Amino acid sequence: MEFSIKAVQPGRTKTGCAVVGVFESRKLSLAASRIDEAAKGYLAAIVRRGDMAGKSGSTLLLHNVPGVASERVLLVGLGKETEFGARQYREAIAAAIRTLNGTGTRDVELHLTALDVKGHDAAWSARQAVIIARETVYRFDAMKSRRETAGPVLEQITLAAGDKADSRKAELGAQQGAAIADGMALTKDLGNLPPNVCTPAYLAAQARDLAKRYRMKVQVLEREDMQRLGMGTLLAVAQGSHEPPKFIVLEHRGAAKDAKPVVLVGKGVTFDTGGISIKPAAEMDEMKYDMSGAGTVLGTLKAVGEMKLALNVVGLIPTTENMPGGHATRPGDIVKSLSGQTVEILNTDAEGRLILCDALTYAERYEPAAVIDIATLTGACVIALGHVASGLFSNDDRLAEELLKAADAAHDRAWRMPLWDDYQDQLKSNFADFANIGGRPAGSVTAACFLARFARKYKWAHLDIAGTAWRSGKEKGATARPVPLLIQFLLGRAGKA
Repeated sequence: MEFSIKAVQPGRTKTGCAVVGVFESRKLSLAASRIDEAAKGYLAAIVRRGDMAGKSGSTLLLHNVPGVASERVLLVGLGKETEFGARQYREAIAAAIRTLNGTGTRDVELHLTALDVKGHDAAWSARQAVIIARETVYRFDAMKSRRETAGPVLEQITLAAGDKADSRKAELGAQQGAAIADGMALTKDLGNLPPNVCTPAYLAAQARDLAKRYRMKVQVLEREDMQRLGMGTLLAVAQGSHEPPKFIVLEHRGAAKDAKPVVLVGKGVTFDTGGISIKPAAEMDEMKYDMSGAGTVLGTLKAVGEMKLALNVVGLIPTTENMPGGHATRPGDIVKSLSGQTVEILNTDAEGRLILCDALTYAERYEPAAVIDIATLTGACVIALGHVASGLFSNDDRLAEELLKAADAAHDRAWRMPLWDDYQDQLKSNFADFANIGGRPAGSVTAACFLARFARKYKWAHLDIAGTAWRSGKEKGATARPVPLLIQFLLGRAGKA
């Protein structure tokens, strides 16, 4: 699927389909009105008859519209004009691509990108259109012996733009969108792979491939390296598995050597049984997604490499399985972290924080501008926020606001949660410096408070993506969230947002 930017007159070019919008009041968008003029009221008559009421996300495909060069015209509902915004725009793009993909249409003029979306410019509209188009046609069938026969697919999408200034902005937005979509596809692929394929060693191989392709620096620490460093909490999680753990360091150097990097830390538990505190069998297969934080970091760095972003970005990925067995960590064990602090492990299913805390201590050596960890950390966050927003915790108000602004711009929602010291008492232990759980109340908060003990030397944020990293049920699959949020944040840091 290729994208181009053009200032085109709707319906004047011989193309497979021209896509235009209709508001819920049955009002034609500007592009639709221009096609209607050429068609001598043909669209207006259809709308008046009630065939297209303009409900958000609805579509109506028309063939051989008189006076129009395009073979087809697709009408897409935009909802109420007074309420039209980012969500409605994204729904309209997705509806258009879903309708056209699999028809005989090969090339499309997408005039929805010329719509005015409140608070957003042409670059944002083009970026979102590319991301959504690529998301809509994404399929994962790499593990099937017989892949479904591919039908007709969209090959060329022309994104309509206004004047030259808008065209230049849209061109940049489309390029960024393609890079983000590439990163998201990698994150989805890694999440959707089965855990017998996507192992810690596999993630390390992916990091090496990215480093080779984008001239990044990569280092993979083995078990012996971690032992020498003193990563006791990470190794405690790993000791029940036959798969060797890895600690992956991937560095993109796009700015001056002395410029402080943004460090991204991704939880990489490639399968989580819960260890000795074993999980119930129902839906345990979805614990292959417990490496979504790691996949997010790799996908984000792929997008950063594609864009050649003028920023220093470091990815740290502690990765292991969490398995039961004769060598597995037991509830009641006490281990020493890389920071020197000791942890009483009361629940081996609270393992993500144990591998992350050593990575957060390791991040200190970079003297970072900011550290953001990304983890499918707690079911409690799903109860709090559902599957709409990722939980955001931070020890720095300015960093939190920056991430929330990026989340809104990318339409990759996040919501700030408390990180007050009042919650730290729940982590008290009689036998170690603190415990790895704080009981059922405020489970996502106490998990973040645990991590905060290891992030005191820099500005830090934690994204709990347990409710947003994948979908269950009929639409089961990785979502690649929060790659869009993180890229938007990094674009802002690089002055490219």
